[in-house]
Formats: sequence, structure tokens, C-alpha cells
Amino acid sequence: MGRRATVVGSGPNGLAAAVALARTGYDVHVVEAADSLGGGVRTAELTLPGFQHDVCSAVHPAALSSPFFRAFGLAEKVPWISPDISYAQPLDDGRAAVAWRDLDRTAEGLGADGDVWRAVVRPLSSHLDAVVDFTGAQLLRMPRHPLTTARFGLRTLQLGSPWGPRTFRTEEGAALLSGVLAHANTALPSVGAAASGLFLAAHGHAGAGWAYPRGGAQRIADALIDDLRAHGGTTATDTHVARLADLDWGDPRRGDVLVLDTSPKLLLTAADLPARYAAAIRRYRYGPAAAKVDLALDGPVPWQNPDVAASPTVHLAGTAAEVAASENAVARGRVSDRPYVLTVQPSVLDPTRAPEGSQTLWAYIHVPAGSAIDPTERVLRQLERFAPGVRERVIASRAMTAADRASFNPADIGGDILGGAFTVLQAIRRPVISAAPWRTPLPGVYLASAATPPGPGVTGMPGWYAARQVLRDVDDLRLEPADLFRM
Repeated sequence: MGRRATVVGSGPNGLAAAVALARTGYDVHVVEAADSLGGGVRTAELTLPGFQHDVCSAVHPAALSSPFFRAFGLAEKVPWISPDISYAQPLDDGRAAVAWRDLDRTAEGLGADGDVWRAVVRPLSSHLDAVVDFTGAQLLRMPRHPLTTARFGLRTLQLGSPWGPRTFRTEEGAALLSGVLAHANTALPSVGAAASGLFLAAHGHAGAGWAYPRGGAQRIADALIDDLRAHGGTTATDTHVARLADLDWGDPRRGDVLVLDTSPKLLLTAADLPARYAAAIRRYRYGPAAAKVDLALDGPVPWQNPDVAASPTVHLAGTAAEVAASENAVARGRVSDRPYVLTVQPSVLDPTRAPEGSQTLWAYIHVPAGSAIDPTERVLRQLERFAPGVRERVIASRAMTAADRASFNPADIGGDILGGAFTVLQAIRRPVISAAPWRTPLPGVYLASAATPPGPGVTGMPGWYAARQVLRDVDDLRLEPADLFRM
């Protein structure tokens, strides 16, 4: 074709777009502001030599169900770990709520809430492809699986209502749901959190569960980069794009394109951006932030509960009421002394992450946008609550505040790692209400970040949809992911 495509940002969405365009004949060049490629799927020695920490995301429930990554063959290109326990939430007195990949085993552990958990999750986990099809695309369309879509929608409305917390009667059942709802980093209860939580809970009991790559998230980026380079693509690091005018990306009149795996705010630097679209971008809301700490440990976390010790993903907060109190405090601009802590201990099943006998631990708390709060002490207090003696295991730590994150990655506005506030309205307006939100009014310029449908998560789908839009607009090609990887 002889056309050029410049992709700004080398996260999984930018790389997915780059791979798709390179495979269809574009001369693709990816530029990245950081000194290494991968964006939200990087792994590095953040604390001590030999300790491999995921820089951003760590566990990827949606990666293996993503239509793009399934067509790409990610499961074959990257070694994956599929835990028996998808996630766990310790409670006081050594108890825990545990989401086994086996749904029936989970229900048995929930006692009086077992049948309720089955009723909520099984209709979705047993039809995961239909859930992914509905949630993983533009919502302004007719669903292809109306029954599953209806079930998902009704449960979302139920759990997101003020009466949602009453769905479960036991402390364990309520806690298990609340921990997964809190991933949305928004007030509880809310419809947005319920939708996110149901999607994640369904993945916990289907397929590979809450799987993660052996060796670190970087393996995902490396597989995409290898494919890009095999099809002639090139990359550059240490290239920060502060203004669109800084880029020499080609001539849109001949079909050259610019794909932005960035915040939509970068578009506001264009002098010719139409006023109506600019106003919509300014109205787009960003949510609270994440503050992260990585720990190097000289041994396993001394959890009181053995099931928690075996779970790579742990939700720390205690009861459902404590989770809600933490998340609602953040929504009001404060941070709880007992925050919800999303914790990952990859070394439980992946010995490549740390020297023999040692472990890495990844954890973040939610904080107000732009916060300079160091999360380390709050995280350690919650760890010590459920794993007494863990402080003595810490041999090194490294914290990243929300303010640090905003500087580290300009796309994370205020430290928001979800690409925008997770609300029902912004599930439709992401970042604008349009049948093709990946296309901007600037000729040849497209958005491919988590600020476009289907939103956050390591799926590559926003990037694929942006590339698909390019191919339709410029080349009059109608492709699905499976078509792309037969080329």
C-alpha cells in the first residue's frame, strides 16, 4: 500500500493497532515516551536485582478471552499460569472468602451464600464468550446474545442498586463480591462497579481463571513487538509527544494515519480540532487514582489463612462494609486508614519472579486524583493485619504515588489507570457518544486507548477497533481478528 501509520504509545492497545496495520501492509512506526516498550504491560527490577516486578498491570483475566488476543494466539506465544484460586479475601480471625476457579468448590465454601453465588455467576461464567462479546465492544449496537446480555444487565442493576449489598447474607459471600467490585475504583454500590465486578467474577470461574504470564506482563508486550517487527514495523523509545504538531506522521490525503494510545487530552493540542469535539473531550471525566508499592520479600507472606497463601491475587480490606467505606472515602477525596488493597503475589506460582526462597509482592490502593500519598505504610498495616510478621520479611520497597504515576505516564491523568471514570454514562460516552468513537474529526487521526470502547483491561481491543476503523475508512476493508491473522 505504501501508506504510513504512526502509533503513539506502546501499551497493549497501541501495539495491537500497530500489529493489525503492519499485517495489512502499512509501514508502521511506534513511538513511546518511556525508555522501554510495553506501556501498561512492562516488567522490571524495581526493588533489587533478580526481583521482577510488574510495572503496571499484573494479572490479566480478560487477556485470554479477548477476541483479538485469541486470534493472535497469545495463549500459545506466552506461557500462562492458571491458578486454582482466582482471588481471595482474608477476614479477621484467620477466615477467608475464596474464589476457586471451580465454581462449585467456591459455593461450598460460602455456606448459606453458596446457591446465591452460583445464581449470580454461573449464567455468566458458563456463557463467557457472550459476556465478552457484549462488554467488549461499542455498546451502541444490538447485542448478538440477547439472553446473556439481559442476564448481565439485570444482575448489574441489582448489585449496583442501594439494595445490592443485601444480596449476600454471610460475611464471606458479601466480602468476596465486594473485593471484585472495588476494582472499578468508584463509589459503592454503583452500576459501573457492578458491571466491572460481574465481568471479572465470571472470568474467575471460566477457562484459565485469573491467569497471568509466567515471567511477567512484559511477555505480552514482547510477543506483540516480535510480531510487529516481523511485519516490518519499527519502534522508538524516549520519544515524548506533548503536542500533535511535534509529529511528522505523514500525509492523511494519501491514507497515512496517526493512532493515539494516549489520553484524549492530547487531541486538544491540535489547532484545527473542531470546537464541538474539543468541548466533548473537555467534558470527559477522569476518575480517582492508584498509588502502588512493590515489595521484595525474603520469604513467603505469612498469611494466617492457607488458601490466601496459595492465591496469587488477594483483596485486602476485610468485610464488605470496610471495602465500601474505603472506596467511598476515595470518592469523597479522602483515603481510609484501612484502605482496600489490591495485592498480587506472583511468586506463589512463578519462581522466575524472585531469587530462590524470596518473593515479590505488588500492591496498590485507591487515592484521589493527583494525590502525593505514599501508600507503603497503609499497605503494610493491612498486610500485617492478615499476615502478622510480614514487615520482617520486607527487604526492599519502591512506591509510586498517584502524582508520580501521572508524570510517569502522561496518559494516566491524575494517576487514573482506567482511562477515565468508570460510570455507566462513560461506558457509552468514551470519550464521545458516537457509533465510531475511535475515529476523531481530525483527518487520519484515531484514538486507541482505554478511553475508547471497550475501556480498561489488557485486551488489545481498543487498539484493534481503532485499526479496524482505519482499514474501513482508508482501505474499505472489512476484517475480523481471525481474518487478520490468516493474512
